[in-house]
Amino acid sequence: MHPSRIAELLQPFLDPEGSDGAVLLPSQLLSISMYIDLLLRWNSRVNLTSVRQPEEIVTRHFGESVFAARHLFPAPRRIPAEKALPEVQVIDIGSGAGFPGLPIKIWAPHIRITLIEPNHKKATFLREVVRALTLTNIDVLAERAEDYPTGAGAGDVVTLRAVERFDSIIPAAARLLGPGGRLAIMIGQAQIERAIHLVPSVHWGKPVRLPLSSSRFMIIGSKESTK
Repeated sequence: MHPSRIAELLQPFLDPEGSDGAVLLPSQLLSISMYIDLLLRWNSRVNLTSVRQPEEIVTRHFGESVFAARHLFPAPRRIPAEKALPEVQVIDIGSGAGFPGLPIKIWAPHIRITLIEPNHKKATFLREVVRALTLTNIDVLAERAEDYPTGAGAGDVVTLRAVERFDSIIPAAARLLGPGGRLAIMIGQAQIERAIHLVPSVHWGKPVRLPLSSSRFMIIGSKESTK
């Protein structure tokens, strides 16, 4: 898909006025275009997503991921090299075809991200996307989040979207948070109250409705910092 069409489709998920730096650079749009081509090619052989139409892939998968990215990392990316942003450890649980983790990495290149995806075929796809887009500071782990050792490094940000085993995965995600870390989940409206109940140690913000959706929300919570 042409980058200009991608930019048009993603506009509802960005700041319309561009006042908060929420714009995608041409290089980022090109990376998304390449990513879509890979996803469509692999999806004909491996069931990566039930969404088949390219434009719906952009809005449902990339749009929601970019929306999360701009809320988690709102600072403009056009900064001098000598003022480089500090590295942030992100853990994306149940990455599947890479959402929201890989678009977040495209949006915020300074982060280090671990993609946890227990399905080996999907994990292989994720590694191929990382290679094709020449992304760095990314680890792809073919394992369950529940088996990820806390000693491997706590997350400054943990993300998850449309996961199975909801009642076990939400506490597992909270367990991977470091002090002051943020947990960002994209779920249906009916799941919000349950998610909050499952991890009372996390201080939750107000749910935000995802653009172009009537029932899907993002909610971000934070873990108390140690003193």
